[in-house]
Amino acid sequence: MSETGCPKCDGSGWVEVERDGYVAAERCTCILNDRSGQLEAAAGIPPLYANASLENFQNFGNPALSEVQNIVRAYAREYPYLPKPGLLLIGEPGTGKTHLAVAALRRLIARGFEGMFFDYQNLLDRIRAGYDPASGTSSRDAYEAAMESEILLLDDLGAHRVTEWVEDTVTSIITYRCNHKKALIATTNLVDADAGSRSPERNSLTPGRAEWRITLVERIGIRARSRLFEMCRIVRMPSVGDYRLRRQTL
Repeated sequence: MSETGCPKCDGSGWVEVERDGYVAAERCTCILNDRSGQLEAAAGIPPLYANASLENFQNFGNPALSEVQNIVRAYAREYPYLPKPGLLLIGEPGTGKTHLAVAALRRLIARGFEGMFFDYQNLLDRIRAGYDPASGTSSRDAYEAAMESEILLLDDLGAHRVTEWVEDTVTSIITYRCNHKKALIATTNLVDADAGSRSPERNSLTPGRAEWRITLVERIGIRARSRLFEMCRIVRMPSVGDYRLRRQTL
């Protein structure tokens, strides 16, 4: 409910507006602000990123990082009228992926959309912890939230050792969201050739040897990876060093 002190609606939650000579009633902005505040409080955003925004993201004057920032800004502005409802930020650790992902989520929540933040490994742990061997069922809370939330932010996708159960669980969540056109914002440190990554990289400790990094498809499976690329715009983060360390030196 609106606060009684709102000068626009005097606590009623409604304001009169005139359009084409007719007077009509519409929801006061205080109601929308109350709703977005409640949605953000329920979104599970970690305190570290509670104030993450597109405005306070530091691109260090890097044109490539600035371009990514603008892509995320456009996504948050134009959703849901987009060719693909999701966004996948892929790149090395410390490039600002989580900040940008949360900034997009918070912008969408401010527009009135419902969203949930989940750390990938924590989500799987929560689903697994609720498993009941006697009944063969699992806790539905985290699983259903990941499936049904209007917008799901899945941070650090693939940061879990591969098991058949993990692959099946991730595939079911991503497939369901893809089939129902539900938005997924995801971040991952894993490489993918189709996203501009190089799987083999030269090992600096042993010259002449190649260090084979784990790929996205190896961690989430070919089915989930296929659906992910079908539903998301893929954004490759530029190599800018460790974003967290650079922020601390400013």
